[in-house]
Amino acid sequence: MAYSATLKKAIGDVRNALATAGIERQDVRFAEHGEHAPEPDAPTVLVACSGGRDSMALAAVSHTVCGMLGVRCGAVIVDHQLQAGSDEVAQNAAARCANLGLNPVVIRTVSVKGVGSGRSGEDAARQARYEAIIDTARDTGAEVVLLAHTRDDQAETVVMDVLTLSAGIDALAGMPSAFVRDGVRFLRPFLDMTRVQTTAICRELNLTWWDDPTNGDEVPVGQPLSQHYPLRSRVRHTLMPYLSDFFGADVSAHLSQAAVVAGEDRDFLDAATDDVYRQTVRLNTEGALVTMQVKPLAQAHPAIRRRTIARALAELQIPFASSHVLSIEELVTDWHGQGALSLPSGYSVNRRKHVIRVCKNG
Repeated sequence: MAYSATLKKAIGDVRNALATAGIERQDVRFAEHGEHAPEPDAPTVLVACSGGRDSMALAAVSHTVCGMLGVRCGAVIVDHQLQAGSDEVAQNAAARCANLGLNPVVIRTVSVKGVGSGRSGEDAARQARYEAIIDTARDTGAEVVLLAHTRDDQAETVVMDVLTLSAGIDALAGMPSAFVRDGVRFLRPFLDMTRVQTTAICRELNLTWWDDPTNGDEVPVGQPLSQHYPLRSRVRHTLMPYLSDFFGADVSAHLSQAAVVAGEDRDFLDAATDDVYRQTVRLNTEGALVTMQVKPLAQAHPAIRRRTIARALAELQIPFASSHVLSIEELVTDWHGQGALSLPSGYSVNRRKHVIRVCKNG
């Protein structure tokens, strides 16, 4: 069949993403017409699939690309159990992936702890999802996991991070195209694709998909979603169209391009932080989960100092905002005997002489 320009772009984006992880064509025979089974020791690529249009498009495109490379392609579906009938949604997504030819197809059922409204509930679900995906990647021996975030998702993330985290350049940088979490490599090959394009791919390939009711798609455009909907859904449905209409331009395109530039700045700052982090931070020492030496922190540039503190908190997977980092920085730059600081999830920070300690309360 003749592929559309949109589908060709998607295939190229997935192939380029896999190449950055060192996954190339395994043998010249996979460049020939016809189907060729991958070798038993061929790499495995795992697609995280919710059954929605973005991830169904990614699953289909990834299966095609992996076939061209002689690579195995599987899928993992996470059932968060947050909606009635979620098990059926997961089973349907798994069946669609299997019909495309993905193998293995794994369903992981998780219990989301700390579910609430707003950003915290979404963060709790995200944490549970990543843990399930990482476990599946290890069980299947997957080289990489592909995530179906699009340019629209990127723009929404930038807006949400700026408004809720105020995390400086990190907020503007949005989601990285590649990252490693708990030893598992993740790639986002669709960050230059729009939701309109993934929908077009699904229609071109006659794929059906599931629309999450919490997205608010049934609410007419121009009518704001209520506070009962997740924050991302409200940003997507209400705020982004308003901003695009206000500026008379596609705001998602501008924000995602800004994220690319900010991401390069973030990478430079991260590299500059490495030396200070090595001099400063120790894990599981002196009865604390993390200790930080005050002297190298005090001598560092403020931008590097804050990144060092933030990286130390991230090592413990503590949810934090820039206000927490700034409060800890005051223990370095404005120390006058103040008491311990409270952090989310039952953690605290205190300074003893020339050492800052992050502890678990109790």
